[in-house]
Amino acid sequence: MSSFQDIATASGALSAYVARPDGPVKGGLILIHEVWGLVAHTRDVADRFAREGYVVVAPDLLADHGITEQNTAGIGEAIAGPDAEARNRAQPKLRALLAPLQNAEFAALTIGRVQACFDFLYDDADVRGRVAITGFCFGGTYSFSLAVHEPRLLACVPFYGHAHFSGEELARIKAPVLAFYGQDDHALITALPALDAAMADAGVDFTARVYPGAGHAFFNDSNRFAYRPDAAADAWALTLDFLARNVA
Repeated sequence: MSSFQDIATASGALSAYVARPDGPVKGGLILIHEVWGLVAHTRDVADRFAREGYVVVAPDLLADHGITEQNTAGIGEAIAGPDAEARNRAQPKLRALLAPLQNAEFAALTIGRVQACFDFLYDDADVRGRVAITGFCFGGTYSFSLAVHEPRLLACVPFYGHAHFSGEELARIKAPVLAFYGQDDHALITALPALDAAMADAGVDFTARVYPGAGHAFFNDSNRFAYRPDAAADAWALTLDFLARNVA
């Protein structure tokens, strides 16, 4: 069962796609979309997790910044694809869309909204306080962020997200973290050894899984150029096992 619902936040009502299992509930899961907004792919992933027994909240964090399914359509494929002209046309559109996301006010607003989604799930009678988070790209970054800010979080599963935090901030993470990367996602892979060391120094239970032959957005089966089915299937199985051990 799934529907759009409004979640109360300090900045006003936030639209979210909420998917509930038909049977017993194992826990709650916040699912944060890629930078393209709350698109059909994200809603489909929410439904997949619901079929596995999780109450899923997938908030629409970017629509009021002009980032919607309609105006981001095709940009991700153009950037990941082999057509240089298509990439060149898409890059300025992407930069324009992302410009409002680069300030501290946006980050504070967004983590407040993600926190409201956590509270919504934490208080759900079926979830009973068993809440995890996962997300992709933009969503992976904010998965890390909630783990820094919310000590009640039970598990964090970021897919190709950034984690630009100090050692003191990382030490606030109480949840185990399972992070996924594609070997060809060069900026994140270059930063990964330092992140791995910083997580160890901070005492965080951190596991990174890197897939050869995969790049950014390898899990996104709506992007024909980025999607890597073997890596996606393995990451899905590991995610379900991780959630079963730490949440369900």
